[in-house]
Amino acid sequence: MTKHLERDLAHLKRELLSLGALVEEATNKAITALVNRRADVADEVRNGDDLIDSRELEIEEECLKLLALYQPMATDLRFIVAVMKVNNDLERMGDLAVNIADRAFDMAMAQPVVPPGDLLTMAERVRAMVRESLDALVNRDCELARKVVRDDEDVDDMHKRMFKFLEELMMKDASLVPLGVHTLSASRHLERIADLATNIAEDVVFMVEGEVIRHTR
Repeated sequence: MTKHLERDLAHLKRELLSLGALVEEATNKAITALVNRRADVADEVRNGDDLIDSRELEIEEECLKLLALYQPMATDLRFIVAVMKVNNDLERMGDLAVNIADRAFDMAMAQPVVPPGDLLTMAERVRAMVRESLDALVNRDCELARKVVRDDEDVDDMHKRMFKFLEELMMKDASLVPLGVHTLSASRHLERIADLATNIAEDVVFMVEGEVIRHTR
């Protein structure tokens, strides 16, 4: 590896981690807004999405420049490919955080239709998966990455139970349908963030070990 490539790869890693920090903060705020009925925090998430979008475009451009300039091979090539995929997943996480913030804003003045603890448990598990997927990326930790992949099944199960509970609730009381739909939508967005954290974890394993573990669960 040339010194110039080594320098540029280190810069690319810092930029990706900076984007990861922004997305993790947006996710945390969206969850806070949802669980604690904080419309003001929901607005903070929505207002911060433009910065995430612009950072995602900058990182993509940097990756393409490195591929064209250095034509990297083996480990360096896997790293750049992984960064491009993680970069896209992070931007999508940011969009989902905005979606959750929108639902939180709509629900801020209403009484919750599900026990707050149920939604909080799911939200905290998703929050942990986002943090651990980024930690795995920073530390090239395949063991932690595989834990994130396993945890995704728990979040899927939580979302299914939430769907069944809300379906039965709305069938019994039609007046709860609007709020039930908002809650179900928020649950679905949380589940999708967990899926994207899983994608990042799978990309970490590919980057470090060269093994593709997608579609093997």
